[in-house]
Amino acid sequence: MTQKIDDRILSRVQKPTRYIGNEWNSIHKDPEKVDVRFAFCFPDIYEVGMSHLGMKILYHMLNDREDVYCERVFAPWVDMEQKMREYNIPLFALESGDTITDFDFLGFTLQYEMSYTNIVNMLDLAKIPLLSTDRKEGQPFICAGGPCAYNPEPLADIIDFFIMGEGEEVLNEIMDLYIDWKKSKESRIAFLDSVSQIEGVYVPRFYNVKYNHDGTIHKIAGVEEKYPAKIKKRIIKKLEHAYFPDKIIVPFMEIVHDRIMLEVFRGCTRGCRFCQAGMVYRPVRERSPEKLLEIAQALQKASGYEEISLASLSTSDYSALEKLTRELIEMTEKEKINLSLPSLRVDSFSLELMEKVQKVRKSGLTFAPEAGTQKMRDVINKGVTEEDLIRSVTLAFEGGWDNVKLYFMIGLPTETLEDVAGIADLAYKVVDAYFSVSKEKRSGRLAVTVSTSSFVPKAFTPFQWHPQDTIEQLREKQKYLQSKIKNKHIKYNWHDPELSFLEAVFARGDRKLSKVLIEAHKRGCKFDGWSEHFDFEKWMQAFEACGIDPKFYTSRNRKYNEVLPWDHIDVGVTKKFLIREAQKAFSGETTPHCRQECTGCGATIFGGGVCIE
Repeated sequence: MTQKIDDRILSRVQKPTRYIGNEWNSIHKDPEKVDVRFAFCFPDIYEVGMSHLGMKILYHMLNDREDVYCERVFAPWVDMEQKMREYNIPLFALESGDTITDFDFLGFTLQYEMSYTNIVNMLDLAKIPLLSTDRKEGQPFICAGGPCAYNPEPLADIIDFFIMGEGEEVLNEIMDLYIDWKKSKESRIAFLDSVSQIEGVYVPRFYNVKYNHDGTIHKIAGVEEKYPAKIKKRIIKKLEHAYFPDKIIVPFMEIVHDRIMLEVFRGCTRGCRFCQAGMVYRPVRERSPEKLLEIAQALQKASGYEEISLASLSTSDYSALEKLTRELIEMTEKEKINLSLPSLRVDSFSLELMEKVQKVRKSGLTFAPEAGTQKMRDVINKGVTEEDLIRSVTLAFEGGWDNVKLYFMIGLPTETLEDVAGIADLAYKVVDAYFSVSKEKRSGRLAVTVSTSSFVPKAFTPFQWHPQDTIEQLREKQKYLQSKIKNKHIKYNWHDPELSFLEAVFARGDRKLSKVLIEAHKRGCKFDGWSEHFDFEKWMQAFEACGIDPKFYTSRNRKYNEVLPWDHIDVGVTKKFLIREAQKAFSGETTPHCRQECTGCGATIFGGGVCIE
């Protein structure tokens, strides 16, 4: 059913541009001439979703197929949702305006745990049953992928199937299988049975979870032997030849990352022990500078954007960064556009690099020391020193920069109040470094922003067994740090510890949490990542109503032999390696990064990757 949103409705909501579509480079097809209609669903507002690189890639990749029509769907903001419910308007796709209830697939990307209630709310808005077992023949298949899918269990009762790893190859395999299934006129369950045999696909209903008396998991196993005991993630082995669009949609409104994003490489060699992305995206695979320049030129021509950003987990670790920046700067200077390098490691920073990437327009610089003392940086295997940071910011100040952001975590394993105070000490040393630079080189407007997030133990990291600090402990550390920062040049920002607590619950939770999500949705929880909508009390009521203690997932020190909710997922990094890294963390021992020597993480099973050449 196609529906035109009445202008009278759009005139009564914030930012109506979120809902009208028809942007430059958006794709429009005749739905009658395709075999598959795929709704790429981002469980947040338009500005956030349109900044997501994965959507840009997969949207154009699927639409390059003549037999598939991929459209975009975003979570409507609360004002628009109110009007949609008032006028009985089901959730719709931007390109066609069609209700997504009759699409073949709704594909959700799971970028952060606190978007889960938006998934439930979007299904409700589309009038689709919330539980996978309640969906009937002819209703869409609900699939999901992305970093949070590596622990799929909290959504196991809601999502029909999950895609583990990178989607370019596996999505095409799923589309081909679906077209054949559609012609066969077999049952819904028959398709799920078939798709479960594609490597990288996990269908929760075909797996039983048995629990011990204490609430821990006894066993996770397929209901039949044909369902793989381990679901192995998919990766693109040769990134050089992987699909990347030569055009991207240009929104009518400003979005969070309103620029061209060049994916330089995937993976990370560093091995920070708190970082899930650094573990699950292994091994590192790079694109050549020549290929990246070719992509950049095509995207700039097709979009008219005035900024290019290099996107990866640790951009300054790119092996051909010097050549790439030299060639890109020639292009950006000629076109009068800006080149930004958002992810800087303090140990690989140089004035030359800084001047190269920000010749056109100076902006603030961001560094992530992560911890305030060397003891803690060794615990998390950050691999940088205080001297690295001070040297880097001094170079920046000498180059005319005056705006520095420093990112830290509090609540890390083994952390003491002395370590927390070290964050303030480091910020003061950055200020001192600024005033050590001669007045002729300083701008006179120093601004140092210290931001702390609260540590959240994540699946497939060496800290996945470690408890999270309580809300009270985190708040005490935030107040303590605040008391230590008394300088007009330093501003301190921190995250809500209640939000971090809930994030930890769903990051390490099991499939019992599906009913909590649905209960929380009934109580009005949505946009939980937005402080003005986050209602911790409603969440606590939902847990109580479901008879579940959320602290069970956050406060326990889990044993190494405990069966974890994600143990049936294989990301390549072995549990043996993660245990070894956890033990080294608590003895303050660091591990070299992968380009220095192979650490035996297990990712070599995939083949390829510069970290193991």
